[in-house]
Amino acid sequence: MRWLLGLVAVVGVGVILLLVLPAPIDPVSWTPDPNPDLTGPFEPNMQLAEVERLLEGVGVGPEDVACAPQGAHYTGFGDGRIVRFGADGSHTELANTGGRPLGMQLDAAGRLIVADAVRGLLAVSAQGEIEVLTDSVGGKKMLFVDDLDIAADGTIWFSDASTRHGYADSMYDFIEGQPTGRLLSYDPISGETQVHLDKLFFANGVALGPDDDYVLINETAAGRIHRLWLKGTKAGQRDLFASGLPGTPDNISFNGRDTFWVAMPSLRAGADALAGYPLVRKLLSHLPAESLRAGVTPYSFVVGLGLNGEVVRNLQDTNAGFHMITSANECDGSLYLGSVLMPAVARYPL
Repeated sequence: MRWLLGLVAVVGVGVILLLVLPAPIDPVSWTPDPNPDLTGPFEPNMQLAEVERLLEGVGVGPEDVACAPQGAHYTGFGDGRIVRFGADGSHTELANTGGRPLGMQLDAAGRLIVADAVRGLLAVSAQGEIEVLTDSVGGKKMLFVDDLDIAADGTIWFSDASTRHGYADSMYDFIEGQPTGRLLSYDPISGETQVHLDKLFFANGVALGPDDDYVLINETAAGRIHRLWLKGTKAGQRDLFASGLPGTPDNISFNGRDTFWVAMPSLRAGADALAGYPLVRKLLSHLPAESLRAGVTPYSFVVGLGLNGEVVRNLQDTNAGFHMITSANECDGSLYLGSVLMPAVARYPL
């Protein structure tokens, strides 16, 4: 009887909140793709259990790693700092964007191109000077620039995760259920920013395929990866490269040969379960964003996909040691793993 009274009290408080306080979201019902869970090619294993940690204690949330020549790599932390670090963990601070640096990659001129969730698409020189390349499109400021890749012609392809919620309120995007993410490009010669795909359920990782024939964009909340063809008879067409992933695909990277590495910081099951209950999600939105993030069960999960979207590598750690992995980049025969929560970068020898 006591549990029943407790349930009634919780429901009552929720109803009062709905009547008195405006909700920060406008949730809708949505239908998730079939979820294979951790079966078949996604069977649990412990391959990530013994990763080596670098930059331990230097900063929190090294979300992505940019590979650089001579073993000098880059990452960005939650406090805005970007550091250059070596294979031995030695490091120096390059710059502080004053925002939240996420995806990053070096361009042909040696500049570090950074997707900053707060400030937009940035270029950081070797001396740490910061230039805003673009932070708006169609006269409207972007809310959540997330990841990027750079084509051979210099075009920067990047994602804007949401047009409704920024980085600090990113959990609202997941529980709202309205797909507003976009895939964009920036032309460094003309300075033009274009939208190529929209209505993506949290647009995230971006990676160009072999010879820049196509570009991939991760749709995190839906557990799938879209492909936009850039060349040949299919140019301008889109299709699904991979769907029905059991995790939430974050950043994606191409190793230049035969594998796309997809980091999945958490499993889909929890979000899928609430897809058909917008009222419940509306009640949840009254909780602080940090409380909502605390409700996400962290996991350690990276998959390698072949050129046809098939699973060729399955890396996990069921104990979730180095967890909430948001990026996996192949550098010098190892996978460098970033995380939005961990106080270190991890390295996994291939």
